[in-house]
Amino acid sequence: MKRILTVFMTAILALQLVSAGAAGETETTIRQMAEDAQPKYVFMFIGDGMSSPQINSAQIYNGCNEPGLIDLKELTFTQFPVVGLQYTQDATSFAPDSASTATSLSSGFKTHSGVIGMGIDKVTKGTTIAEMLRDKGWKIGIVSTVTINHATPAAYYAHVASRNDYYEIGLQMAASDFDYFAGGSVNQADNGDKSIYEVLEDNGYLVTNDRDTILSLNADSGKVYAYSPVLQDDGAMMYAIDAEEDQLQLKDFVRKGIDVLDNETGFFMMVESGKIDWAGHANDAVANIHDTLAFDEAIQVAVDFAKNHPDETLIIVTGDHETGGMTIGYAATGYNTAFALLRNQKCSFVAFDEMVADRIAEGGFTFEVLMDMVNENFGLAAPGETAADEALVMNDYEYSRLQKAYDDAMSGNTDGYEESLLYGGYNPISVTLTHIINNKAGIGWTSYAHTGLPVPVYAYGEGAEAFIGSYDNTQVALRLMDLTDAR
Repeated sequence: MKRILTVFMTAILALQLVSAGAAGETETTIRQMAEDAQPKYVFMFIGDGMSSPQINSAQIYNGCNEPGLIDLKELTFTQFPVVGLQYTQDATSFAPDSASTATSLSSGFKTHSGVIGMGIDKVTKGTTIAEMLRDKGWKIGIVSTVTINHATPAAYYAHVASRNDYYEIGLQMAASDFDYFAGGSVNQADNGDKSIYEVLEDNGYLVTNDRDTILSLNADSGKVYAYSPVLQDDGAMMYAIDAEEDQLQLKDFVRKGIDVLDNETGFFMMVESGKIDWAGHANDAVANIHDTLAFDEAIQVAVDFAKNHPDETLIIVTGDHETGGMTIGYAATGYNTAFALLRNQKCSFVAFDEMVADRIAEGGFTFEVLMDMVNENFGLAAPGETAADEALVMNDYEYSRLQKAYDDAMSGNTDGYEESLLYGGYNPISVTLTHIINNKAGIGWTSYAHTGLPVPVYAYGEGAEAFIGSYDNTQVALRLMDLTDAR
């Protein structure tokens, strides 16, 4: 009944927005609707680098890829009754970075790429929705699969002119008095003076990466910083495709966050899946898809909570920008897609890079040795050889690309113009392999950086109707502030 009513109200609001016409009247309508909603448990989910291509790729991957029976399997959040669209440009670029876009999502104003929580002058400090709600007595949680002082999570508690000032961001994290930090570790935690972990403890935080301790956290645990016992590439959580079944996942940190934050006044939890973005930078569709699916599992935890608090919970799911220029469709495959081929990739590009590095260290790393590794971890075979699927046999062009990548990786030839386009600064071998299997499946990429694609906004629960329509990313924060009476 609640969902039917939400859909009905969404339809009514859509008609109101069309009839309103002018932007000012539209915002008045939004504010009026916000006055009637009173969420006190708010989940803000951000898929870093996630836009429609990433979302639909995950749905296709999990769907039916059999010719004649093609169908996608919807994610939890794509079934939310309210969908909007936010534009992501910042003060300096239509292809912005996470610092500026997360600042817009958290604080409601534009700034330069690379700046967190400060205005265009790089001096004026804003106030985030998390800080406003903390000052109202709500409990606050910040969760991310990447390091907790990385740009997106930092944008909810820090104010710095440069996102690279990791130690200062860590100090502001410790001083935030937020109740729950979780997921990845702290980047550059030591500056030769005192570790950020020590500063956190000095400020009353329980700091732990012990699995049993994390799983026992509850409302009596006090302020907590819980980070994954198993880390990968610069202190982030493992890519979902690389994680063992018994390892803590993003959904586990969200579930424990609810246990720590749950109270009668209210809580706000920002949850970032940061390695969707990292996989996008590396053009690794399979790692990207698996982290998107793990993100969706974490969102399901919030939905389960909302079912027990149907008139008090608001869940927002969006991205900060798109990464990689990912597209479903590739020149060599025409109108065809073959996402089932992607299941032959068994690990992320990071894990494969580690395998290659270990094998090189052993000595005798030839192209033939590489091909054995490629067949085992990607299912790809040389021309004329056999593979589990005929489509996984490389053609002469693809095979020559892999041979060049091997030669360039072994010689260090990665700085030329052509090489920058081919590899984007990543290991030539792994990025070439992901390109080959992605292209065979019908996935293309245009960039190793961010793009200017708009990003969808999905909303569920109390006040969700406020997020229908298309709007600037600053409106996500401003409308949320209105809904929670934060300002």
